Amino acid sequence: MLRNHKMVSASGSIVLIIVLLNVIVLKAAFIYNTVYYWFLLLLLPLLLLAVHNIKQKKHAVLRNYPVVGYLRYILEAVRPEIRQYFFESDDDGKPFNRRQRSIVYQRAKNVRQTVAFGMHADPDRPGHEWVAHSIYPVTISEKNLRVIIGNDQCRQPYNMSILNIGAMSYGALSKTAIQALNEGAGLGGFAHNTGEGGISPYHLKGGDLIWQIGTGYFGCRNERGNFDASLFKLNACRPEVKMIELKLSQGAKPGHGGILPAAKNTLEISEIRNVPVNTTIASPPGHSAFMNAEGMLLFIEKLRCLSGGKPVGFKLCIGGKKEFHQICYYMRKTNIIPDFIVIDGAEGGTGAAPLEFTDNVGMPLYEALTFAVKTLQVYGLQDQVKLIAAGKIITGFDILKALALGASACYSSRGMMFSLGCIQALQCDSGKCPVGVATQNPALYKGLDVSDKRVRVASFHTNTIKATVELMEACGFKDLSHITVASFFRKLDSLDTQSFGEIYGLNKVKTGKTFNPILN
Repeated sequence: MLRNHKMVSASGSIVLIIVLLNVIVLKAAFIYNTVYYWFLLLLLPLLLLAVHNIKQKKHAVLRNYPVVGYLRYILEAVRPEIRQYFFESDDDGKPFNRRQRSIVYQRAKNVRQTVAFGMHADPDRPGHEWVAHSIYPVTISEKNLRVIIGNDQCRQPYNMSILNIGAMSYGALSKTAIQALNEGAGLGGFAHNTGEGGISPYHLKGGDLIWQIGTGYFGCRNERGNFDASLFKLNACRPEVKMIELKLSQGAKPGHGGILPAAKNTLEISEIRNVPVNTTIASPPGHSAFMNAEGMLLFIEKLRCLSGGKPVGFKLCIGGKKEFHQICYYMRKTNIIPDFIVIDGAEGGTGAAPLEFTDNVGMPLYEALTFAVKTLQVYGLQDQVKLIAAGKIITGFDILKALALGASACYSSRGMMFSLGCIQALQCDSGKCPVGVATQNPALYKGLDVSDKRVRVASFHTNTIKATVELMEACGFKDLSHITVASFFRKLDSLDTQSFGEIYGLNKVKTGKTFNPILN
């Protein structure tokens, strides 16, 4: 008989308990006090919900554990917050740990920026990086670290800070976030990259602009979605626009296009991007204005002429090395030399990207940066093209590492978002950013006070540059040109530590005017 006995299922047990609770309440109300009938307002809906859970077929958890199964979804929803606030250590957290986020908050708020009781990092851990200091520290008189962007083909060179706001569009970020970033850039004297979403009124609040042109040609496109020279010239000649950046790809999703959903394509955004309102607009993976390296350089020359000779360059996440060689080859062949190249590491961020593209496509920043440096040297272009590094730049040490590896300046996107108050809630693709940074919901972005956050953006920049200068002085770097790759080291394993020059082979590349295309 025991073998034939059937156990009551969990779902049956749950329904039985809810039924019994309803019976007990009815009995208590009938015998003792009619006030108990009010409890049925909770218990009867629970019984109906349990029956519905059992009958539905989409969620096995709810079908097997009616009502109780919702606990799984509740806990899953609050899991990131529970992990971040209760279980995450200072060195945990992705993509930025708590120490990285905290130093931005501290510098943005102009509060204490020191740490107590010594090193938190494990210096014996493979991957640990450090810089060699000097017993003869120097004093840097020019503490406003800047670099000139623009070669001899440029008629309006730009004096650029070594730390600037990376590409983030209005639409991905809220209007208050964009305005605070731009006003902060104006206060601090650094540049603000528009992202590929066009120039909005919130970008025109006093900060210098780097106008990014993507595959959607937003702000300079015709009704068919192709490049419109007259519209480009109209925006490019604005006095606020200091540089033009042609986006080929980005580190977070290289080779992948984007979609502007109809729901987000409001009248305001449609006017900024020159697209029909309330329609879904695609940003294709590639450009329609050119199909190869030579065509891209001819297009860059066209942008340079239309903009009145402002610095023009391009941004990419390096994938196939042959393609970058081809670009350099045609620079020499056509004698069209871009003023700058932005190297976006695969660790770069975005509001939304497919998992495979975020984690497994593209070359990481340091490897890409050093490859670009060596390739430019092979083609004799290193003195004419400035490199700008992008990808998890937060501290002065991050900046100096990038400069040592060959960059002339850096972008920080998520660092600047932290200075606005971003708490790394990882809700950028939901439209529910709790601090009003990455959302178009007025109820949320109105919580971001521009007058306060613009000061924090400027303070983060000022204090990070100050920290960079102090680090340079401790290392004996008298100016930006004295930063050497041989001074930076990484522990490879328990017994081996090498300089960045040895790791990335920068010591082996000779600077020269060699013209030796590697195209096969």
